[in-house]
Amino acid sequence: MRALARIVAEADGRSGTRLARLRGEPPLQLRHTPDGSGAATVHLIGSAAGPLGGDDLRIEIEVGAGAVLCVRTVAASIALPGRDGARSRVSITADVAAGGELRWLPEQLVAAAGCHHLAVSTVELAEGARLLWREELICGRHGEQPGNAVISTSVGYGGAPLLRQSLSVGPDTPGWDGPAVLGAARATGSLLHVDPTLASAGPQVLGPSAVRMPLTGPASLVSATAADAHSLRGYLEP
Repeated sequence: MRALARIVAEADGRSGTRLARLRGEPPLQLRHTPDGSGAATVHLIGSAAGPLGGDDLRIEIEVGAGAVLCVRTVAASIALPGRDGARSRVSITADVAAGGELRWLPEQLVAAAGCHHLAVSTVELAEGARLLWREELICGRHGEQPGNAVISTSVGYGGAPLLRQSLSVGPDTPGWDGPAVLGAARATGSLLHVDPTLASAGPQVLGPSAVRMPLTGPASLVSATAADAHSLRGYLEP
């Protein structure tokens, strides 16, 4: 299955944000869910199981100057194997103008046994833009080993690289469950915070398996591992 979802958020001139475009294709259904704030909140609703092997799903996001957009999902996504062993792919591209803000706060991605999944995110921030970007990966459902999953994220700020990171788990990645990567943990994730007003601070230990690190530029990154999704989320709440 191939599908495209597109969100364009613009300032409405009244200290709020309007959605200039909100378009989805099954299984990427979009719903505007106003919360009474000046931000526009959109929930992504999966209208079918998956992503399944062979799916190619794309999400495009554009946030204009002065606009604030929050994107959430209503449930976790479960990457599932296809009949022919084909890879599933989810691609997210986002552009945020100066003075704009994007909050990408979805539920977890679960790499089910037998899956072959690739998630690629590319975010470009103009100087003066703000970002909250959360990613969480759960390695297998209860009592099962994960399939193969690759999570790759690239973020630029003001035309320069800010973050480049990639994680591979599953049987095709030797050592993914060794002490140099996840060890005994079956949940891992990160929360990237970019804000031009962010005060400079050194590394901060948040727990036995979580740390906040400053990045070059007005940004910090929380990286964490945990035994389960609930414990992981405790480290990655904005």
